[in-house]
Amino acid sequence: MATLSPLLKQATPVLAERGEGVYLYDTEGRRHLDFTAGIGVTNTGHCHPRVVEAARAQVGTLIHGQYTTVMHEPLLRLVDALGDVLPDGLDSLFFLNSGSEAVEASIRLARHATGRQNIVVFHGSFHGRTMGAAALTTAGTKFRAGIGPLMPGAAIAPFPQAYRYGWDEAEAVRFALRELDYLLVTASPASDTAAFVVEPVLGEGGYIPAPPAFLEGLRERADRHGILLIMDEVQTGFGRTGRFWGHQHADAKPDVLITAKGLASGFPLSAIAAPTALMEKARPGSQGGTYGGNAVACAAALATLQVIAEEGLVDNAARQGARLNDGLRKVAADHPEIGDVRGLGLMQASEFTGPDGEPDAAAAQRAHKAAADHGLLLLTCGAYGNVVRMIPPLIVTEAQVDDALALWSRAVADAVG
Repeated sequence: MATLSPLLKQATPVLAERGEGVYLYDTEGRRHLDFTAGIGVTNTGHCHPRVVEAARAQVGTLIHGQYTTVMHEPLLRLVDALGDVLPDGLDSLFFLNSGSEAVEASIRLARHATGRQNIVVFHGSFHGRTMGAAALTTAGTKFRAGIGPLMPGAAIAPFPQAYRYGWDEAEAVRFALRELDYLLVTASPASDTAAFVVEPVLGEGGYIPAPPAFLEGLRERADRHGILLIMDEVQTGFGRTGRFWGHQHADAKPDVLITAKGLASGFPLSAIAAPTALMEKARPGSQGGTYGGNAVACAAALATLQVIAEEGLVDNAARQGARLNDGLRKVAADHPEIGDVRGLGLMQASEFTGPDGEPDAAAAQRAHKAAADHGLLLLTCGAYGNVVRMIPPLIVTEAQVDDALALWSRAVADAVG
């Protein structure tokens, strides 16, 4: 008899039977308010009718048209549609299956295009579990321990985590940029550095937004030294932060953009986007894959884009995210165990700390479990596991946000007394 790997631990006890909108229903018929969205994937909600119909129609005509063998219409239409939402100039796309694969492709492109080896990432980053992506991941040792030697050429610089350092945001940004400059004259010479890879909001690293001044500082240094700026928008893209792309909270356009998760409402699809002149510098044979640009996934992505635009989901994410953040701050005001509340749009987090300011993972885990017991599904993150994050679908309503906040208040009270 076969079983799933024992390493696949569930974050919640739910055995899901079906999903509808912001809700999951288990095999016993109980309804759960899903503020995980499949780790930021189901931005249009579970089984949005438009996405379901697009996928159903595509399954009946062409499931797999391998895109280096034949071309198919859903892929071509998706390229055109993405051109309407991508930053100006990022007019060339390469499609893959997962965020990790897209990160790997961006690294390969950066090294080919610049002729340089080194990639600079930032403390708390999560870029994936494949070998190259794991070398760029510092959100926790569990993602990289025991598999060395990792890909060479990865250098790590500080991320401006103001709360962790005990500074204000401006001071944290000055420190992080100063240390990056130091890195470029010590461990990773600018002349050997191909790219900076950064998340506009740290994901697994604790839901910490990058201050606009930090991203703008990266853009300035990239321009000065001939380094590419790669934005990992796997989790922050497709409206999640209240802008279509997370980097749009700053004046810092990327040279390469990575997207996945919310791109196809649950179907496996990822992509990198870059200017054609840059993409042409990739070597022949360096881009390809059996399943990338799958016809059904592309059809679902097209429907996803239409739903986001027609239902105003980016604006809704901004409005409901502000409401969620305000409510989380009110809960935190009654519970000193929550040391910080932060986020952008519908990407919000509460960090649990002890009286001495040290991370309190046990309290976070109790609150996370209590929330699930009350019917609110959440996830934890952060290097110490002491951050509880909320990632509802972008279709969430005021009433559903308020329901979640009421359940969260009860869960925190249960967890910390």
